Amino acid sequence: MAQSSLMVVYPPNNHQTTAEKIFLIGTASPKGQVLINGQPVDRSQAGHFAPSFPLKMGDNVFTIRYNQQEIKLKINRVSNQINPPTGVGFAPQSFTPSSHLARLPGELICFGAIGSPGARVSVNLGQQSIPLFPQSQTVQLPANSAVLTSTNESISLPNLGKYQGCAKLLKEGNLGYPVFNLSLNNQTITQQGTGQITVISPEQLEVIEVTANAGVTRTGPGTNYSRLTPLPKGTRATVTGKEGDWLRLDYGAWILKGETQTLPNAIPPRSKIRGISSRQIAGATEVIFPLETPIPLRIKQEDDKFILTLYHTTAQTDTIYIDDDPFIKRVDWEQVNPDQIDYTFFLKSQQQWGYDIRYEGTNLILTLRHPPKLSGGSLQGVTILLDPGHGGQEMGAKGPTGYPEKDVNLVVSQLIERELVKRGARVYLTRETDKDVSLPKRVEEINQLKPTLSLSVHYNALPDDGDAINTAGIGIFWYHPQAHDLSVFLHHYLVKTLNRPSYGVYWNNLALTRPHTTPSILLELGFMINPEEFEWITNSQEQQKLAQAIAEGITAWLQSQK
Repeated sequence: MAQSSLMVVYPPNNHQTTAEKIFLIGTASPKGQVLINGQPVDRSQAGHFAPSFPLKMGDNVFTIRYNQQEIKLKINRVSNQINPPTGVGFAPQSFTPSSHLARLPGELICFGAIGSPGARVSVNLGQQSIPLFPQSQTVQLPANSAVLTSTNESISLPNLGKYQGCAKLLKEGNLGYPVFNLSLNNQTITQQGTGQITVISPEQLEVIEVTANAGVTRTGPGTNYSRLTPLPKGTRATVTGKEGDWLRLDYGAWILKGETQTLPNAIPPRSKIRGISSRQIAGATEVIFPLETPIPLRIKQEDDKFILTLYHTTAQTDTIYIDDDPFIKRVDWEQVNPDQIDYTFFLKSQQQWGYDIRYEGTNLILTLRHPPKLSGGSLQGVTILLDPGHGGQEMGAKGPTGYPEKDVNLVVSQLIERELVKRGARVYLTRETDKDVSLPKRVEEINQLKPTLSLSVHYNALPDDGDAINTAGIGIFWYHPQAHDLSVFLHHYLVKTLNRPSYGVYWNNLALTRPHTTPSILLELGFMINPEEFEWITNSQEQQKLAQAIAEGITAWLQSQK
């Protein structure tokens, strides 16, 4: 796959990054030398290279030469910090809150701005003046992706020009936009903030109903905040705060306003619950919780327990019917506080096989899937969904020759399919050709099919500040505890059987690890950007060995769950 001419596939010219260093990935004929800014670089036997270089702030120019060929790249490193203005005033887009905000009376509301160092800064809101104080230091959190490059340590930075202050607001109603004031050297600058402040009346709280099939809830008002248990369609909750397009619900989670509708004249949802029953359906047990109104919930999985929390619910329970179930040993419940009940399902095995939850009217239906019925050492009766990552316009990572990840994902997935079918499994692929398939469509297929297992097949890359030459190996990602044991087992099996490096096993919030109807994992089978590993990735004989090892590993794990 080596190219006779010089090729650089990453980064593109005029690439912009906040990273302190960057790797240059490319290839040329293995004969001769590749020089970057006059220095020879190490290459694989096939001629591939991926050295890293430090970046200074601003433009960085790299000249890559091979024989008579030359490629010039300009990389622009920018700061991810807002700098204070050079004159007297505020830095653009530095005011917080940056969007409309609503809170209950007496809650702490904090304001911030970046302005000229050494100034006196305050905020006027209604009849109240709130001083903002200079913050000499700030802690910068690394991106989540920093875990993948072992650089995830917080760092303290000097922060000239950052001002912050907080106050508790008691007056109800729309207080309008905060007005920021800055005084320095006999000059005073006044500027209106970008978000209105409202104090909500506790007697006039809005009630919403979830309209999305699974309303995404988070720990805070934005997609950067962590996900919580999704709320089934029909769930009702009281709104106790707002920020931009996000609503804070009465049990603490945040949800996007667009996934809800307001219920006029509705009162805050509360429910009693009495008897609980169960029924067996094909391959699963359904547990019915009759409620007066659809209330918010939370799900937690442990090794041999499944815990369902119902908020705003009070027990009047005397009778529970769980018969001699093939999966559930028993269920206990506890009124944790007057507003919360925990239901703990004790299971007959540590491995869980997927769950679903929905409202039918005001009845909450919890579905717990049974273990697959395995016969002998085959995979008869097992269904497996394989998801070849990317496809169509979505290329994925690129190797040094420009060979795209989407192509090798499909090749290897089809090889895995053949090996699994040989062992008796029924296999489904989310794509069998080079075509676009959206992430929601892939997730929908998993949830509709409800296979025994779901595996998304990928090959890896790194953020700009990664080390492409010295990072290699097989990694596996999981999200729900029911997928953890499979991830660890299969990872260790592949590393040992194939004698490959280990990149590790990671909990990761990914679209293809989040489906909860089945144990779902995502495989990163090697690094496209590593010059040496790329040669292994694209070797057809090694691909066949890999597919066999994955099929054998899945079979061994399933047999161990009997």
